[in-house]
Amino acid sequence: MQESCSLIIFGSTGNLATYKLLPALYHIEAAQRLDPASRILGFGRRQWSDEDWRGEVRASLGERLGSTLDEDALARLLSRLRFVSGDLERPEDFVRLAERLRSDDDLPDNLMSYLAVAPRHYGHIVDQLAANGLNAQASGWSRLVVEKPFGFDLESASILDQRLQRCFSEDQIYRIDHYLGKSTVQNILVFRFANLILEPLWNRNYIDHVQISHAESRGIEERAGFYDGVGAMRDMIQSHLLQMLTLVAMEPPPSLDAEALRDEKVKVLRSIRAIPREAVHAQAFRAQYGPGRSGDTKLAGYRDEPGVGHNSTTETYAALKLYIDNWRWRNVPFYLRTGKRLGQTNSLIAIRFKHPPQQLFRATAIEQLKPNWLLLNIQPNECMRIEIQVKQPGLEMRAQTERLDASSCTLPPEHIDAYEALILDVIEGDHTHFLRYDEVNWAWRVVDPILKLWATERDFIHTYPAGSWGPVEANRLFDREDQEWRNAM
Repeated sequence: MQESCSLIIFGSTGNLATYKLLPALYHIEAAQRLDPASRILGFGRRQWSDEDWRGEVRASLGERLGSTLDEDALARLLSRLRFVSGDLERPEDFVRLAERLRSDDDLPDNLMSYLAVAPRHYGHIVDQLAANGLNAQASGWSRLVVEKPFGFDLESASILDQRLQRCFSEDQIYRIDHYLGKSTVQNILVFRFANLILEPLWNRNYIDHVQISHAESRGIEERAGFYDGVGAMRDMIQSHLLQMLTLVAMEPPPSLDAEALRDEKVKVLRSIRAIPREAVHAQAFRAQYGPGRSGDTKLAGYRDEPGVGHNSTTETYAALKLYIDNWRWRNVPFYLRTGKRLGQTNSLIAIRFKHPPQQLFRATAIEQLKPNWLLLNIQPNECMRIEIQVKQPGLEMRAQTERLDASSCTLPPEHIDAYEALILDVIEGDHTHFLRYDEVNWAWRVVDPILKLWATERDFIHTYPAGSWGPVEANRLFDREDQEWRNAM
C-alpha cells in the first residue's frame, strides 16, 4: 500500500487532466493501489464546489470508459475529490489553497503538486507554492511533477531549471516523460541486460544501424495553439526518442537504482557527436504535411488546419542521424524519425545487423542475403520480433525470411496507461523513470544547433502528402543505398 498524500492537479479542467490523469487515477483506484486517506484536489478557475467537480469527473469518466466503468471504484475515487477555485495569476488564491491544506484535517501532509498546465505558468506556480510554504512541509514530503516541454531550447531550459530549483531541490522534482512509463520501453532494460545471448552482438562490430520511429496517423487536431512554433523536433525527438536511444545504447548500470540508471543515460547523451552548423542539412531533415488522402477520405494540409498560419514553416516531420562516439557505438548511425499524418500510428525500435559474408553462397541461386533485424514495437501493439534467414523449401538453394515473435505479439494491446505507473512512482519517491536535469540539458545540446539553423530558414519547407509515409527526401540521411526506413513490424 502506498503512503497517503494530497495530490493537487493544477490545470484540473484541462485536456491532460481530463484525458490522462483522471482516467489513470481511476484505474489506480480500481486496482486499490491508493492509500484510503489520500485525497485529490483540483485547482482551476471554474467556480465549482467539490460536488460540482465530482459531477464533471463522473460524466467524463463515464463517457471515456463506458460499460467498463466499475461503479464501486468510481465512488471511491469521487469521495477523494476536492476542488479549490483559483486563478494561476492571483497570489491570493494560492494563499487560500495553503489555508485549506492546513486547516482541513482530511487532507494528508504529504503533498504532490502536478503541473498539468502550459509551461509558461510553471515558474509562477512554484514561486507561489514556495511563498506559502508548500514546497517544504513541516511534516511529510512535498514533490513537484513537471510535464514536458522542459523549455523551448537550451537557454530557456536552463532558466526554467534555475527557477524550479530556487524553490524545490532536485530530489523533489519529477520531470515526467510518459514514454518512460510504457512497459515495452521499460522492457528494453530487461531484454538487453537479462539475456546474455545478446550482449556479444550489441556493438559496432555486428550492428549496421538503429532506427527509432514514432509515427502518428493523426494531424494536430485542435492543438495548433501549442504545436505551431514547437514542431516535431521539440515535441518528440528532443524528449521521447532521445530517451529511447539512451536505453538502447547505454552500458549496463551497476544497479537499477535511479541514479545509477540515469548516470548511464547521461553518458550516452554526452557521447553523441555534436552537429556543427554546416552539417545540419546532412544529418537532419524536416517537412510538413500537405493535403492528402486516407482511403476515400480527404485530409487537410497542415497550413489548412484551424489556428495555423498560411505561411507557417513549423515541421510536422523530423528525421535525424546521430553518431555516438564511444567504444561500443563508434560510427554506427542512429536514425530518429517522427511525423504526423503518416501511414499509420506506430512506435518502433528497429535494429539492423550487418550483412554476413556472401562468398559462401556464390555458387547458389542466392543473389544477396537479407540482413537480420531485431524489432521492438512500443505501441499500439507491444511486440518483439527477430528476423532471420532460412532455406526455402524446394530443390534450389534459396533463402527466405522467418520471423520469430514473442508470444505477447498475439495478445491484444495493453491498455494500462503509462501515467498510472508514473503517478505511483512519484508517491513512492522513485525517480527511476523520470528525467534528471542533466539529461534534459544534454538532450537540448543535441538538437539546439539544428533548431537554431531551422529558425533562420523560414521561406521554404519540404512537404509530404497527408496519409503517406513522409517525404522521400528524408532518405538522403542514410549512409548507403541499401538502408531504408522500417515503417512497421
